[in-house]
Amino acid sequence: MSESSAEAVADLVASAAAASAAGATAGSWRKATGIAGAAIGVLAAGAAAGVAIERMTVGRGMRRKARLALDSAGPYGTLRGTPGKAYADDGTELYYEVDEAEPDPGPNVSPRRRRLFGRKAPAPVTVVFCHGYCLNQDSWHFQRAALRGVVRTVHWDQRSHGRSGRGVAQTRDREPVTIDQLGQDLKAVLDAAAPDGPVVLVGHSMGGMTVMALAAQYPELIRDRVVATALVGTSSGRLGEVNFGLPVAGVNAVRRILPGVLKALGQQAELVEKGRRATAELFTGIIKRYSFAGRDVDPAVERFAERMIESTPIDVVAEFYPAFTDHDKTEALACFQDMPVLVLAGVRDLVTPSEHSEAIADLLPDAELVLVPDAGHLVMLEHPEVVTDRLADLLTRAGAVPAGATVSGYGTTSSTSSTARGR
Repeated sequence: MSESSAEAVADLVASAAAASAAGATAGSWRKATGIAGAAIGVLAAGAAAGVAIERMTVGRGMRRKARLALDSAGPYGTLRGTPGKAYADDGTELYYEVDEAEPDPGPNVSPRRRRLFGRKAPAPVTVVFCHGYCLNQDSWHFQRAALRGVVRTVHWDQRSHGRSGRGVAQTRDREPVTIDQLGQDLKAVLDAAAPDGPVVLVGHSMGGMTVMALAAQYPELIRDRVVATALVGTSSGRLGEVNFGLPVAGVNAVRRILPGVLKALGQQAELVEKGRRATAELFTGIIKRYSFAGRDVDPAVERFAERMIESTPIDVVAEFYPAFTDHDKTEALACFQDMPVLVLAGVRDLVTPSEHSEAIADLLPDAELVLVPDAGHLVMLEHPEVVTDRLADLLTRAGAVPAGATVSGYGTTSSTSSTARGR
């Protein structure tokens, strides 16, 4: 993308913020918020406003029919477990689901269990999955399918995401969202869904930051109960330096006007949602760009990711985004030094670049660092077989399961195989 095009889009977003500040008419506000809503909707996928969009050659009606067909046919996000509710310290309702491990099958072990871990039953460990910004628990679909029945798992929705309630502190007290609050939310989920026994924590993007925040506030819990940790496509800090693959001028322009746009969005969420829906089709390409790196991802998987992002209300997008600039949990990484740790990232992640994962691994020299070629931010959907395989190995190293087979080939969403580089 050229520098001038980045500045042009940024100027459009700036106009939206200016319209809000000047008290625009309903018509002009609707137009402005359509632009702003679409731009911040891109941020919901981890993108920054300022990406030029190529014109699609397929007719709009045909594209709409294709999306409807993918929505009805795609199996992704359909797995459900035993539901439960936890309550955060401010009263926010946090929704989670539990998939219990199947009893020891003896000699009649299932092919999936054998492929993952061999014939023996796993130890009573609970694996807790934490999802990323503007996603929900279903973003772990492939890993959940592979581990289902093999080991006890908990999947939960972060506050204001998925089936969890809107953050009470945000809606009632107008308090900003913080990563520390998310760490406290995770503690509430653990107290309700896994009150005792060993735990493995798995976090993607914001979910990884949530795990770090838990460690910063409850180091004794990490020491006493957590036996392994996986940090996927995440960062311990310095997110304000990420350029999202944009030229310097475009990044600077977006950062300059973003606070005004966020303020405008918070004040006119209903109108922004209308504008966002109207321009959603236009931004499908941007969502794909910032979610995936390969060209041959299953269209149903792409649409699945798009639906999760679209389902996040625009005021939630606006509420959460500022928290990432303040995020710094580098010191908390020391809590994970004495356990098996997996640090995994897509080499072509534009949202939390793989350099951030390498920085985490540098502070945890005994961690396994896996960099997945041809993978973007949603690496667990783009190359699920790699992520699931490395998670299975992590459970083995933690002593949760016996040494055994991997999940090679499971859950592939593209026609080409992916390899990982570890250390």
